[in-house]
Amino acid sequence: MEFLILAAIALFIVAYRFNKDENIYQFVTRSVASAYNKYAPYSFKMVREKAKELGQEYTTRQYVTQIVIFAGFAGGVAYLYFFSFIWALIYATAAVLFIPYLAYLRCQRVYSEFIFEQIQTYTSNVIMEFNTTQSFVKSLEGVRDSGILEDPILSDVKKMIDLSYQNGTIDESIAYFNEKYPYYMVKNMHQLFLQITKEGAIDSGEALENMSLDIDALVEGVYRDRMDRKQFHRKFVTFGAVLYFLVIAMILLLGKDKYISLLDMWFVQIILHAIILINSYFLMTGEKYYNQDVGVE
Repeated sequence: MEFLILAAIALFIVAYRFNKDENIYQFVTRSVASAYNKYAPYSFKMVREKAKELGQEYTTRQYVTQIVIFAGFAGGVAYLYFFSFIWALIYATAAVLFIPYLAYLRCQRVYSEFIFEQIQTYTSNVIMEFNTTQSFVKSLEGVRDSGILEDPILSDVKKMIDLSYQNGTIDESIAYFNEKYPYYMVKNMHQLFLQITKEGAIDSGEALENMSLDIDALVEGVYRDRMDRKQFHRKFVTFGAVLYFLVIAMILLLGKDKYISLLDMWFVQIILHAIILINSYFLMTGEKYYNQDVGVE
């Protein structure tokens, strides 16, 4: 283990010596950013770019700060459990390796919230345009030209318009959009427009007004759920972090010397590792819940 640590330090020194024009901070931040961009999945890169456009992506400095906090916290907890610098280094490294996954979850949440807001804008404005044009395709064109939509929704609306003109019907364009964005508000609104188009409803104003009210109710529910999730997340992370330090109570009850003597027993070490791993899994599960399926009714 000591050899691996020395080898890692030696590799860092050699790499740093080949970049003499940079200070240590610049070298570390550039290396982290380079590795991050190189190994991130392509789909995640697209999501991350949108998060950047929205101004909600972390800067390299913020990522480095996150690395220091995660490594410091994990290393401190591991040392407190095992009184071993080796285990502290191992757990600190493991914690840092989870940062890209947490970044992935956070960017997915930002992207999901953005898509939901765009879907809300799309449905509400198509209904308003239809009240004026009485044509679904013309309504799509009005929303397309209004400048209120952004990619990828804007590109998909353009595709819907092209499909409608190519086929002479709105069926395929609606099926295309429903499959790509399977939101209840989208499916319900499109089903209503199919009925109006095919059955030739005389007065669609009341049905469209009810649809608008349903969309407003759905949006209100999603935003309320988002606020509840945020409050739960804050309490959850605080509770999970506190659980790591329950070992302090054991040390105080037994005394430091007695506790250290227990560490010589292999099954005690296994139990302590299990406590750390189970609590970490508990926290990661909560993070996944908080960041996924945001905006899906």
